[in-house]
Amino acid sequence: MKIAIIGTGYVGLVTGACLAAKGHNVTCIDNNQEIVEKINRLQMPIYEPGLEDILKKVMASGNLTVTTDLRSAVLISDISIVAVGTPFGDGDIDLSYIEESSREIGTVIREKDDYHIVCIKSTVVPCTTDTLVKNCLIATSGKNLGDFGLTMNPEFLREGKAVEDFMYPDRIVIGAYDNKSFAVMKKVYAGLFDAPIIQVNLRTAEMI
Repeated sequence: MKIAIIGTGYVGLVTGACLAAKGHNVTCIDNNQEIVEKINRLQMPIYEPGLEDILKKVMASGNLTVTTDLRSAVLISDISIVAVGTPFGDGDIDLSYIEESSREIGTVIREKDDYHIVCIKSTVVPCTTDTLVKNCLIATSGKNLGDFGLTMNPEFLREGKAVEDFMYPDRIVIGAYDNKSFAVMKKVYAGLFDAPIIQVNLRTAEMI
């Protein structure tokens, strides 16, 4: 599958590299040109055991590319995975990066005729995906939910063990707006990982 991942931080880069290693065609997007250039030079912006070796292989094979061009990446992709930061401070979570990414993706979905899945992988509070994200996508795409898919796929990555945790999960949780969204998102993992794939609703996935 063709997958766009917005965010090249801890979750985004590990997810992108590992999915590319499993055979998907992945484009990682970051709006920081310096970070993109650094990754393209195979200079790690983060340290995670095993990540550098995987990146070298998947970038050499062409399965993973890194760019600042969100529009082009989403246009050619089946799924957009949002893995931007959600900083927490002063008793509140900052969802501004989630909102910005959702609006940008929606603008691109407006141009697409094919069914596109938006997946939230960032850590968010329950009710974020089916309210904030959904509303931003509908407003900017001009389409209704169902014309595009919406999912939430929580990450279970431990620092220092992230590559191992991703490649050898004990379960894969997919929160989905509807069965069609789930069916498409399931194709990302089906047959590639020896773990049960659990379908839940969006808010349960966020809680997990």
